[in-house]
Amino acid sequence: MITQKYNKEILPLIIIFFAGFLHSAEQKVYRVPIQGVIDLGLPTFIERVIQEAENDQVEVIIFDIDTFGGRVDAATQIKDAILDSDVPTVAFINRRAISAGALISLSCETIYMTGGGTIGAATAVDMSGNKASEKVISYMREEMASTAESRDRNTVIAKCMVDEELSFTHVIINGDSVEVTDLEGRKEGKLITLTTEQALMYKMADGTAENMDELLVSLELSEATIISFSENWSENLVRFLTNPVVASLLTTFGFLGILFELQSPGWGIPGTFGAVCLALSLGASAIVRLATMSDLLIVLVGLVLLVVEAFLIPGFGIAGVAGIGVILWGLYLLLLPDVPVSEEVYHSALTGLTIGIIGGIIALVFLFRMVTKTKFWTKLTSPGVESQDEGYSTSIGLEDMVGKTGVATSDLRPSGWALLGDRKIFVVTEGEFVDKDQSIKVLSVDGNRVVVRVNAIES
Repeated sequence: MITQKYNKEILPLIIIFFAGFLHSAEQKVYRVPIQGVIDLGLPTFIERVIQEAENDQVEVIIFDIDTFGGRVDAATQIKDAILDSDVPTVAFINRRAISAGALISLSCETIYMTGGGTIGAATAVDMSGNKASEKVISYMREEMASTAESRDRNTVIAKCMVDEELSFTHVIINGDSVEVTDLEGRKEGKLITLTTEQALMYKMADGTAENMDELLVSLELSEATIISFSENWSENLVRFLTNPVVASLLTTFGFLGILFELQSPGWGIPGTFGAVCLALSLGASAIVRLATMSDLLIVLVGLVLLVVEAFLIPGFGIAGVAGIGVILWGLYLLLLPDVPVSEEVYHSALTGLTIGIIGGIIALVFLFRMVTKTKFWTKLTSPGVESQDEGYSTSIGLEDMVGKTGVATSDLRPSGWALLGDRKIFVVTEGEFVDKDQSIKVLSVDGNRVVVRVNAIES
């Protein structure tokens, strides 16, 4: 009886002890670096890590931040992902969180800073350091304020990190009005950037730590397992594909390849290459949320106009020109975010598109001249062509065929194959399309170019 009583008293304690031990042993912390320039490839990486952390039930996600900022749209996507996270988040400002980095830091539940760290100076500027438009400033100012408010931090200081035209003399800290005398940015015409000491004083940060070990001790997670993350190959690929110049080259190759294919019989390498390029460009833009439904619809309308020009309207006229113009406009919009941005972003998108178009045309011409001279190209584009012995021939020596009639053995759109007498010859129309098995008449022969039209008498 004594033994049974002893077991009943001791056994729960043992269970609790080992349960606590196991829990401690299973503690995990995710460390996520946010360093360098914040661009459109970063949000997908952050979103993936947060999703994995929620599935893995980790104790906390620590964002190791050292950045001078970057794109506003990218920072906004990251901020939204952090605010929506079910896992506690900590911003470890490892020296600096400037501009977009400040917005990301404020979105975290807890902020720790190293000694001599800085946070702030979040106004939107271009690459030359010039202030952005009021529209962009206003957007960033309210984003900072709403984010600070969601984490119970001072919204006045957050706004003054963005807009130097604001000023204040007092802030509310823990329900008390505190006069501010040590912040240069409290005066109109000055942006606020807080040192570590100032951030702690005005409750914009929660503590200090000089390294990750000290931070874990402060978070009472010194025994936790740290799992560090880095971008995988697919996220690096998306970052590369969304570069303005690369994206412009891909889209230019894409629609030029398809345009070339539409002017040729059948479907071959140019069309396939163009379709792959467009798929890569549009897919990457969709992943980083650059491509909206309206942008994709504009590009689709342009492609439809090109198809109409190629199959329904002989020659190249208004529909073709309009199609190219609409596609170029759609491609330009694909390079722009769906949030207010500075003039520099617009200029960067336009420059990237221009470089992409010029580079794409030069590359296509150069590649076409090289590839079309190979036997491999001949076999791929004209697999039925063998030799003169099999009844095939070029137009050389066919000058006497002018005026004679024959039959189209393939659709002429506007080029293809025709049977003239007992010879199968590659011909081209004046621009109109001719269906297979339709009667044709030879108009002229110039070197290897045999021009035909529909035989109106037999038709």
